[in-house]
Amino acid sequence: MATGTDQVVGLGLVAVSLIIFTYYTAWVILLVCLPPPPSAHLPPSLDLEVDPLHHPFIDNEHVIHKFFLPRAYAVAIPLAAGLLLLLFVGLFITYIMLKNQRVTKKAQ
Repeated sequence: MATGTDQVVGLGLVAVSLIIFTYYTAWVILLVCLPPPPSAHLPPSLDLEVDPLHHPFIDNEHVIHKFFLPRAYAVAIPLAAGLLLLLFVGLFITYIMLKNQRVTKKAQ
């Protein structure tokens, strides 16, 4: 059974994960789907009356960009995190295999 400290740490980890997931989702998905501001100069052939949520770009001057890093980091940060995760998993597996190998040699 988990102690009170374990439960608090677990709840904190879940809360941090939820905040990161929400921020990343807004950064990557919602910024693409927001309609451009009224000051945007759009070509006359683009009819935003039909479906304003699928316009792919937001002006760089839009206020929402203050709250997010540049788009290049939307790929770079998860890529770096994934590579670090793979590195640590590989190091852990290597450590365990070497440790088991030493124990087997001592037993013989």
